[in-house]
Amino acid sequence: MKILFFGDIIGKIGRRAMKQILPELKNEYQPDLIMANVENAAHGVGVTEKTLAELAEAGVQVFTSGNHIFSKPEAEALLNIKDSALLRPANYPPGLPGADYKIIEIGSKAVVIINLLGRVFMKGNFDCPFRKLDEILAKIPAKNIGAIIVDFHAEASSEKTAFGWYADGRVSAVLGTHTHIPTADCKILPQGTAFVSDAGMVGALDSVIGDKKEEIIKSFLTQTNAPIEIPEEGEVEVGAVLVEIDPATKKAVKIGRVDRKIRV
Repeated sequence: MKILFFGDIIGKIGRRAMKQILPELKNEYQPDLIMANVENAAHGVGVTEKTLAELAEAGVQVFTSGNHIFSKPEAEALLNIKDSALLRPANYPPGLPGADYKIIEIGSKAVVIINLLGRVFMKGNFDCPFRKLDEILAKIPAKNIGAIIVDFHAEASSEKTAFGWYADGRVSAVLGTHTHIPTADCKILPQGTAFVSDAGMVGALDSVIGDKKEEIIKSFLTQTNAPIEIPEEGEVEVGAVLVEIDPATKKAVKIGRVDRKIRV
């Protein structure tokens, strides 16, 4: 079973890049499931019905998110849709719309998708992602599950690494998102869990983690808040990973980076 997972998609330029690159990557890798983190898909902050539809049309089947998921008013309605393809992090406080996890069918096997937020250097009082993972795994039916994939949306590489070790052998893959910087630490942990600290982003190469560099540099120089401005054309950095999982054991057999640069 092959899972193609894209890091944070940033704005219109990222969405256009996905539409352009996916046919090539699907042909090359023949993935069984295509996932992407979309919390920055709507001009850098949040998601909308239109941006999700655009990415679904491009070929993304499951959408994970993070700390910006509720930035647009449409998010609650999108999460409330029955069998929504959009997940919010499961360790938000109770009572919010959206499911703690999603189960989808791939051939004769089911895949469990879990989305969690880290807490180190993150604003907000989120529940413990380590204990939330335990809680979710206790709920999942054992029958017919071929893979369990976790998008761990966190700032600190130390927290991501610790979470990977904590989850080793209990999930098929822990795939980090949020920093928009691709990491070179793809590996399979001793008990069979594929891990990477951060998948990277699908966003403008000529930028500061997807935002126009001039405004970000100015904010560092002046210590003022910079407006979010996303380049809409130019070269794009496409950051993703491909994970191969043995559905008989739910263990990963391979993980590798899938990085491209394209112009849109």
